[in-house]
Amino acid sequence: MKILVINCGSSSLKYQLFEMDNEKVLAKGIVERIGINGSVLTHKVGSEKFIKETPMNNHTDAIKYVIEALVDKEHGVISHLSEINAVGHRVVHGGERYSKSAIVNDEVLSDLEDLSKLAPLHNPANIIGIKACRELMPNVPMVIVFDTSFHQTMPKNAYMYAIPYEIYEKYGVRKYGFHGTSHDYVAHKAAEFLGKNIEDLKIITCHLGNGSSLCAVDGGKSIDTSMGFTPLEGIAMGTRSGDIDPAVIPFLVKETGKDIDEILNILNKQSGVLGLSGVSSDFRDIEAAKDEGNERAKLALEVFCYRVKKYIGAYIAALGGIDVIVFTAGVGENGPYTRKECCRGLEFLGIKLDDELNKVRGELKEISTEDSKVKVLVVPTDEELMIARDTKALTS
Repeated sequence: MKILVINCGSSSLKYQLFEMDNEKVLAKGIVERIGINGSVLTHKVGSEKFIKETPMNNHTDAIKYVIEALVDKEHGVISHLSEINAVGHRVVHGGERYSKSAIVNDEVLSDLEDLSKLAPLHNPANIIGIKACRELMPNVPMVIVFDTSFHQTMPKNAYMYAIPYEIYEKYGVRKYGFHGTSHDYVAHKAAEFLGKNIEDLKIITCHLGNGSSLCAVDGGKSIDTSMGFTPLEGIAMGTRSGDIDPAVIPFLVKETGKDIDEILNILNKQSGVLGLSGVSSDFRDIEAAKDEGNERAKLALEVFCYRVKKYIGAYIAALGGIDVIVFTAGVGENGPYTRKECCRGLEFLGIKLDDELNKVRGELKEISTEDSKVKVLVVPTDEELMIARDTKALTS
C-alpha cells in the first residue's frame, strides 16, 4: 500500500510517499514559493536530488508537479498515479470536534472551514492542499490527521482558562495544544526503545525547534501541554514570545500606535530568541554568537532553557512523578548544549545527563547517566510516518 503524505503551508508544500508494507520512504520533497516569483520543487529519492524551477500559481499547480515528479521516468518511484492508494493530510486545528483522524468528505471540509477562525494562519492553507488533491485525485481516499487530536485527552482543569465560562461555551476559547502528532510518536517510540509498556510510564516530551512545546504524557495520553488556544502560548520559541501578560498587548497598542494585528505579528514573528538576541531565530547562529561573547545571544538561550526547565518541573508535579524525559525536533534532536542547560539543576529530581552520551545529534539514544533515576532520551520525531499510519488504518 502506497500512501502520499501532504503538509501544506501558505506558500509551501512538503510531501513524502511511503510504501506501507515496510514503512519505507520512497520519495520526499518540498515545494517552496507557491504563488510567488521563484517557485521551486526539490524532489529527493534516496541520496539523489532533483530540482525543478517553474511558475506555480497555486497549490493545485504545486501538487500537479509533485505527481509529475513521482511518476517521472528518470527520477520517479511509481509508474502511474493509480499506484497511490491514499493521501494523508496534516491539519493544524481540529477544535473539540475531532479527537481522532478523519476521512475527508464534504462535511469534514465544511467543519474545517468553520474551524479556520481558530487557526487563521494554518488551517486555510491545509484546506487548499486538500481541495487541490481532491481535484487531481478524485477517486483516491484521503485522511486528515490533526495536530490537536492527541491533546483531546487533557482534563478540563488543564485546558480551561479562568475566564467567564460563557466565553468558552460560545467561542471555544480554551487550551488546545499542538505538535500532537510529534508528541504521540516520540512518547510511544521512547516506551518501545526502553522495552516498557507506555501505560506504565510518566513521560515529558520536549518538542524543541523553531516552534516548541512540551507535553505531559501519562500512560500514553496527553494530560497537559504548553501551547494553548494558539501556538503562541508556552515557552519562548524561535520567533514567538511564548507566555506573556495579556495586558502587554493593549499597552503596546496604546504606546506604539500599532493596531492589534501588528502587535500580534511582533509576538508571533519578531519575538522569541530572535527578538531577544537580535541575531537569528536559528539556535545554531545564536550559540555561535554566544561563543563569540554576544551577551544578548547568551540571554536568549538562558531564557529559552529556563522556560523549558520550568515547564518540566510543572509537569512532573502534574504527573505526580516522572520516568522519562524525551527531547525531539530540530533543537531537541541536535542541540547538546540546549539539552544540558534545560536539565541543569534538576539533579535533585534524579535527572542526570551523561556529557559524553549527550553529544549525540539526530539519533535515537539514551543520554542519562547509569545512576539517573529518570531516563533522558533523544528521539527523532517522524510526524509524516504517524500521518501515514493513521491514513492506512482508516483506509485499508
